[in-house]
Amino acid sequence: MKRLGKVWTVIVYLFLYLPMIVLFVGSFNDGRDLSEFEGFTLSNYVTLFRDTDSLALLLNSVILAVSSALLATLIGTFAAVGIHSMRGRIRSLVMTVTNIPLVNPEIVTGVSLSLLFVFVGRGLLHTENVLGFTTLLIAHVTFNLPYVILSVMPKLRQMDNQLMDAAQDLGCTPVQGFFKVVLPELWPGIISGAIMAFTMSLDDFVISYFVYGNSFVTLPVEIYTNTRKQMPPKFYAMFTLMFFVILVVMILMNVIQARDESKQKRRVKGA
Repeated sequence: MKRLGKVWTVIVYLFLYLPMIVLFVGSFNDGRDLSEFEGFTLSNYVTLFRDTDSLALLLNSVILAVSSALLATLIGTFAAVGIHSMRGRIRSLVMTVTNIPLVNPEIVTGVSLSLLFVFVGRGLLHTENVLGFTTLLIAHVTFNLPYVILSVMPKLRQMDNQLMDAAQDLGCTPVQGFFKVVLPELWPGIISGAIMAFTMSLDDFVISYFVYGNSFVTLPVEIYTNTRKQMPPKFYAMFTLMFFVILVVMILMNVIQARDESKQKRRVKGA
């Protein structure tokens, strides 16, 4: 059974990562057709870094991802603290509402936000060009918030509630106690939530497609327009680089979580 389980695990991982392997090989292909490897070349990467338009779109995606991750982390952290202070059914109800965006189809979220922005722009602001960076930022913060809250909440549950009382007994104000006692305990969850928000925002297409404007276009949205024709090989190189960047970020998040778990175990043994 163990051998069968290992074989099944290998099959699953092949199924998951085989497309990325094909993409990685294709980024070094001298031809334009992925079905035929015509020779090894680095010209696709050279073309990518010479293409200012593609790099500008990538920069737009990074700016949006960083901005939305920072805002979602800030709002989500304080929201998690507020939810943790609730009791009973109210906290369960709020957590249920918080989890809805996670299971809600992205196309429903995208269309709903688009209708909201158009209604506000035309009905209240009396402008036709309401869609742009601001609407993208609001949309990305909206679907990133649950990930931050769910990353911070376990750290709040693990924290000793008497630490805040002890800090106030020693002369700290509630604000000082939060920043000196509570916040350091939450850092692993905050960082994990920020990394998750960044990765989710960087590669989002469905929601972005419904709320973007011509003044600010992200890379995934622009790539969609190229799927109707043959994809330029330079995009294979870009996808490969993005995959490895996200891989490094996720490894970093796992390392942070592993260190936090080790710290918690040592604290329990020391107690």
